[in-house]
Amino acid sequence: MVIIITSGTIQFTLIVAINVTYVTLTTIRFILMVKGLRTYASFLSVIEVFVYIMGLSIILNNLDSYWNIAAYCLGYGTGVYLGSLIEEKLALGYITAEVIVDMVDRELPDAIRNAGYGVTSWIGDGRDGKRLVMTVLAKRNRQKDLLKLIDSYCPNAFIVFEEPKNFRGGFWTRRAT
Repeated sequence: MVIIITSGTIQFTLIVAINVTYVTLTTIRFILMVKGLRTYASFLSVIEVFVYIMGLSIILNNLDSYWNIAAYCLGYGTGVYLGSLIEEKLALGYITAEVIVDMVDRELPDAIRNAGYGVTSWIGDGRDGKRLVMTVLAKRNRQKDLLKLIDSYCPNAFIVFEEPKNFRGGFWTRRAT
């Protein structure tokens, strides 16, 4: 099999690569801004704009065929996907988990605390009786570990995750000092 590289192939590849890079950086910058990490977002935007300006003339001068337009679209979609994968791997920020279990003892909250998470617990009334309700604060990059820990005690726990943008006081601020 012989692969022939033409100027059209190079243009297609270049357009895809530039757009993947640009959109990936844009996605990550946007997520950093939403998370309140303005300084990192600002530095990343310098690189993002450099890629954009350098690639814009190449892209605009080569959008004369349907293949180049397809390359632009492919690069854009791939960039969004890649940016979201990178953000997921970075797992920036914190999560709160509301955990509801059908056992009412102190073993699970203590185990979660001993693993380094912040826990507030109380007894709630469920349809079928008393339930242990916990609010757990964790770094996002430890979410899977938290799930494994909870599952080892109560595999049928009801868990809802949310991402707080800001918080103050409590367990985390005492640990940081």
